Amino acid sequence: MLKLDCFGDICPIPILKMQHELENLDSGESFQMVVDHSCVIESLKDHLKKTKFIYEVDEIMNGVWEITITKP
Repeated sequence: MLKLDCFGDICPIPILKMQHELENLDSGESFQMVVDHSCVIESLKDHLKKTKFIYEVDEIMNGVWEITITKP
């Protein structure tokens, strides 16, 4: 599974990286993003709620999140 390292990236960079990967996903495929800014989480959620993509957010340590995104 592809893992995008967005450590230190602030909006809109992680959103742009995510959009690029979403365009390349086939049905059933997933990728992960690792981010360290809470504002990125909110932006990702807002963007993905408008799509059919499935996502899961997990805070793996204080201030660090992994987001797994899957194309249904």
